[in-house]
Amino acid sequence: MDAGIVSYGAYVPRYRITPAEIGRVWGSDGESMGEGLNVRRKSVPAPDEDTITISTEALRMALIRGAVDPQQIGAVYVGSESHPYAVKPTATVVAQAVGATPHLTAADFEFACKAGTAAIQTCLGLVGAGMIRFGVAIGTDTSQGAPGDALEYSASAGGAAFVIGREHVIATVERTVSYTTDTPDFWRREGQRYPSHGGRFTGEPAYFRHETECARRIMEESGTTPKDYRHVVFHQPNGKFPQRVGKQLGFTEAQLRYGLVTPYIGNTYSAAALLGLANVLDHAGPGERVLVVGYGSGAGSDAFDLTTTDAIATYDRSYGRPVQYYLDHGTELSYAVYAKYRGKIAMGGS
Repeated sequence: MDAGIVSYGAYVPRYRITPAEIGRVWGSDGESMGEGLNVRRKSVPAPDEDTITISTEALRMALIRGAVDPQQIGAVYVGSESHPYAVKPTATVVAQAVGATPHLTAADFEFACKAGTAAIQTCLGLVGAGMIRFGVAIGTDTSQGAPGDALEYSASAGGAAFVIGREHVIATVERTVSYTTDTPDFWRREGQRYPSHGGRFTGEPAYFRHETECARRIMEESGTTPKDYRHVVFHQPNGKFPQRVGKQLGFTEAQLRYGLVTPYIGNTYSAAALLGLANVLDHAGPGERVLVVGYGSGAGSDAFDLTTTDAIATYDRSYGRPVQYYLDHGTELSYAVYAKYRGKIAMGGS
């Protein structure tokens, strides 16, 4: 493909809560729940953080690192399932905040957890067709689970922004494919506060089917096998699923090492696979092949076959914090403060 990643940035809120603390409140063995999900703690947005602020922080980092002029951006797409407004785009606010307006197209994407990868595919098409110079694709969420629900132990917050272009590319996109069906494993109707899910149904017919089929298809079309990749990133609703699908496909723990971030910050939904990719790029050198397979409930997967270029050796990562910093650091909260920050206490009265 005649386009690739020019720059990237990531941001994860500083606050954390552990499964053990959540379980303590709900009378369940949260520690065992965390071990079962392979989630040690999850990120929690502060009261003044949402997908707009998270997207803006990630994009500012990407623009500065890549020395990209915001006025050369022709598209800004923000993928999320927790946009602050039901009617008002997130993308326009983010574009204005970084100085990219007014000569660009902007839109919000929704496809559960793969909204961010869908945005990348759209930018690749626009850049490849010569319609724009640079496109921005962002995956971000401030996910929530109903109090006491299994989702509450992993649903977290974070974002990653990628600048797509044809100049100074640090990772070329060799190929991208998708695998999509109508599989209703996870949903939230208009007006509902928390999402619903199909329990175990979210695994076998949903996540695993789409991840494996999409991964196999892109390797078949690319003429590759798992051993041809230095790194692999799967969507990670928890820390167990990507390890299982990686083993099923023949990938090693070493290949999964940098792409697996959920055990440390939880499931960031639309940002999960993209934060894994950002962490891989933080550690990658020239000529390393990377397979990325996202997933979105409802359901579908997008896969990307990438190869890092010589330009990544001189790419300026000095601005902002690497993803590893967010995996290693954080300020832990009690459940009471967490509930306050996430607005879980609904006040009654007229």
